[in-house]
This record gives sequence, C-alpha cells and structure tokens, in this order.
Amino acid sequence: MQVIDQVKTDYARFPQGQSYELYAEDVYFKDPMNEFRGVARYQRMIGLIERWFANIELELHGVEQPHPDTFITRWTLHFTAPTPWQPRISIPGWSELQLNSAGLICSHIDQWNCSRWAVFKQLFGSLVSPE
Repeated sequence: MQVIDQVKTDYARFPQGQSYELYAEDVYFKDPMNEFRGVARYQRMIGLIERWFANIELELHGVEQPHPDTFITRWTLHFTAPTPWQPRISIPGWSELQLNSAGLICSHIDQWNCSRWAVFKQLFGSLVSPE
C-alpha cells in the first residue's frame, strides 16, 4: 500500500516533486501520445509538461487495486495550454500501474476517457466549426 499512498501524494503535487524512485529503470510507459521505456525518459516527459503548460492540476478521483501487483487510478488532468488565447484543457482518464517483484512500478499505461479530437476541440474551441 506504500506505493499507492506515494502515488496519491505525487498526483496532488503533479508535476512537481514526483517520486521517480518508485519506478523501475526500464519502466514501460504508454499514453495516447507517447510510448517508451525508461524512467529517465519518463522524467523528461514530466519535465516538458511542467515547462510547457500552466496551472497544472491532476485531480485524483479514486484508486482501485484489482490485483496485489496492479492498481488503477482514475483522474482528470487540467492545464492551461501555451497558446495566445490560453484555453483551459481537461482530460479525464485512468492509469494502470503494475508493480514488479521488487515492488517498483514497471508499467504505467494511461488511457483517456475522450478522444484526441475532443482535446483538440478544447484547444481550438472557437476556431473549430460545429459538426
């Protein structure tokens, strides 16, 4: 349960002060925009989020543990996009995190509860014509 508690703490302060020591060196990461291995690449990705976006909030809705080595977080990521009109973007989703035998996160897979198109429409809302 210690990893889950730390992940909850990390979500509350995301993207600052993340606990990268919870991740295996060769962690597998996948989301609708990225797919890679390695905790160093994961750190770089979080760093880019921190540098590019403003007013970032990762709202945690709940945590489930369907298996001893797997837990699922349900969340909504909110941020202000770095465009002149600064739209507020909200992406609801969930993450499946798997632990290895050492108790480290070896797989982190994010899914969005919306399409990339839905996010694009939030970004360019007034510029996208209605369907």
